Amino acid sequence: MRIVIVDDNNVNLKLMESLVTRASAEYQPLAFQDSAEGLAWCLGNAADLIIVDYMMPAPDGLEFIRRYRARPENGDIPMLMITADHEKETRYAALEAGANDFLTKPIDNAEFRARLRNMMALRRSQKALADRAAWLAEKVAEATSEILDREHEMITRLSRAAEFRDPETGAHIQRMSNYSQLIANQLGLPKAEQEIILRAAPMHDVGKIAIPDHILLKPGKLDEAEFAIMKTHAEKGYEILRGSRSNLLDVAAVIARSHHEKIDGSGYPLGLKGDDIPLHGRIVAVADVFDALTTERPYKKAWEVERALAFLRTGSGSHFDPQCVDAFLTRIDDALIIRRSFQDAAPHMAHLVD
Repeated sequence: MRIVIVDDNNVNLKLMESLVTRASAEYQPLAFQDSAEGLAWCLGNAADLIIVDYMMPAPDGLEFIRRYRARPENGDIPMLMITADHEKETRYAALEAGANDFLTKPIDNAEFRARLRNMMALRRSQKALADRAAWLAEKVAEATSEILDREHEMITRLSRAAEFRDPETGAHIQRMSNYSQLIANQLGLPKAEQEIILRAAPMHDVGKIAIPDHILLKPGKLDEAEFAIMKTHAEKGYEILRGSRSNLLDVAAVIARSHHEKIDGSGYPLGLKGDDIPLHGRIVAVADVFDALTTERPYKKAWEVERALAFLRTGSGSHFDPQCVDAFLTRIDDALIIRRSFQDAAPHMAHLVD
């Protein structure tokens, strides 16, 4: 444990250094006769106790303590002031600056050892509490991670259940969710929010499990009545997911309901316009449509990437949020890496719902 001693009197300095060394082999005294040098060391290194004289060339003991305590991380380090001044005002000022205890010159060896013992007991208690807090924080993080992993597993399984009814491939879900995270990252969303959108985006079409097979699995184009039923999957997905105490499922519910809304208000199910559409839904809309366009389906060939990007540009400001489109276009090289990383095993039947 490192004990810093700062005193411009070399005799006092050597005496205290000797007393500290004899007190315990655990203690490492670091002596400074120049207070500025001592302060610089303390501000750049970790100490367990600081013993500082009051009367010194600048910075004096009070200024030393003030400048040291100005750093929030130094608020708990014990500080013992040595002073020949018996005036209460001096002690009050030292306490106000951040001193924990005092010693009066001439230094009494027995009193010094007692003060040292008390200060170091305080420091050990602080370290023990810090270690305990760190241990508890680690355990909480582990438990939270397990909960998030279970949530993610549940969402993945529900997404797979939707796939069994509307067999878009798992690769589609991986691509579009990673595209969504890429857009969120480019927009400057916090890391935690980027992770949530990555985990929640796969649930965007979970409402399709409520669509009748003769519509969902129809190989040809849907007629007007069938398409009206197909469009209900957005609201049904919201109903399945909403009302959870999980933030992740709440976000998934919002995405399920809003990813077919359009900036000009012509989307569904609510006909929302502009910023009234939740940001997560606006992000997923770009990611989902790009992947649908560039993926082969039984009823269509895969579009070339440039053609799909042109579609996004054309729809920017009417179908899609311009900021989300710009973010995706800016990161298109990263998007193409994602596209190559998650390949479809084989084409399946699925409807591109506009």
